[in-house]
Amino acid sequence: MNKKALFISDHGDPLAKLGGKQSGGQNNYVKQLALALEDKGWQVDVVTHWCDSSAPQIETFGTTCRVLRLEAGHKGFVSKDEMYAMLPSFYKEMKIALNLASYDIVHTHYWLSGLIGKKLKSEFGLPYVHTTHSLAWAKEQATGVHDQRRINAEKAILKNTDHVLATTKNEKQLIESHINSPSPIQVVPIGVDQAFKVRGNRTHLRKKFGYDSPLFVFAGRLEVTKGIFTLLKAFRLLVEKNNSADTPYLVIAGGDSEDFDSDTGFPKDEKLREAIKGIENRVEFLGPQSQEELALLFNSATATIVPSFYESFGMVAAEAQACGSPVIASNIGGLKNVVQNGISGLLVETKNEIDLAIAMDVLSANALLTERLSRQAEKIARKDFNWDSISSRINSLYEVIIHARSNTLISNRSGRNTRR
Repeated sequence: MNKKALFISDHGDPLAKLGGKQSGGQNNYVKQLALALEDKGWQVDVVTHWCDSSAPQIETFGTTCRVLRLEAGHKGFVSKDEMYAMLPSFYKEMKIALNLASYDIVHTHYWLSGLIGKKLKSEFGLPYVHTTHSLAWAKEQATGVHDQRRINAEKAILKNTDHVLATTKNEKQLIESHINSPSPIQVVPIGVDQAFKVRGNRTHLRKKFGYDSPLFVFAGRLEVTKGIFTLLKAFRLLVEKNNSADTPYLVIAGGDSEDFDSDTGFPKDEKLREAIKGIENRVEFLGPQSQEELALLFNSATATIVPSFYESFGMVAAEAQACGSPVIASNIGGLKNVVQNGISGLLVETKNEIDLAIAMDVLSANALLTERLSRQAEKIARKDFNWDSISSRINSLYEVIIHARSNTLISNRSGRNTRR
């Protein structure tokens, strides 16, 4: 009989198109971990909000993995900032739709889902593991936005959960610096999909796509906190410095299809249009891309740019390195653990377009350095971001928690029988 795990990922549908609204690293992590655990004998159900009204309510992926989408009062896109008010409806629908007692363990993703896990533990005694995916304290440091409700919720979750899964050492240290006596924390990195691997000669692939000079790739949501405007400012500096046939190109993957002008291919957002004014012939917006398409882009890149203001892990950085792409990333959060400065890529000061432009210029002009970083990046990714070994560690953790719970239940029953 399969072991059963319930994943709760309220705003992160594992089958959503990546790069769109609220669709990124968490979605992919949930999907890939579910598939990897399936290979370890787990049946995984993922409960999420029904954000895409055109998607079916129940959808299978892998062999036995399932997604269950709940309306929670509104079928269709809802910002994660508005989902807190929907949690009571989400919980009520989930109890009706699922036989909760049939699950051996619950794994919650992000603080909103963590509140659901906390309630399940209280009402049903179900043990749960929590992955934060981001933390309020780090987000406040990056954006200046203070969210006391979220801070209070995360403190409660991180003290109540049976175990915290941190994806980097930096995240573990951050939790320990803000919470006295949190639940046990284990550092287990995020893995990368098997699609992300070295495909061939980078220069040949680049020319195959029509690029005859250095190529930089950005993949992610087109949001301020992802550093898109910092990148465009840096790229402008790079273009103005070079201004020749060897001037690099910048390819941007991400955003929703409706965010782009169907005639020009450029974004409808006025701030983005202004940011590329005068360098349009060197910047290409591709919109959302599949895993396979992203892998080919990373394989073609001189370097992949991850200029985020904050990342708890940095999935794009890991995926790019698995494809042998050096990564230029902000020297913050989980990126400091994922990208090894001077070994698999270069770390630059956050929100500093000059620092970023210099790093891009260095890799544009130094093929030997780029090749060395490329080889090391692929080697590190193959060792550190392998889903088989990662899922083995998580499987072992689940089993320890389940075994401990069983022993507690037996001990409690024995105690009651003795008192009689």
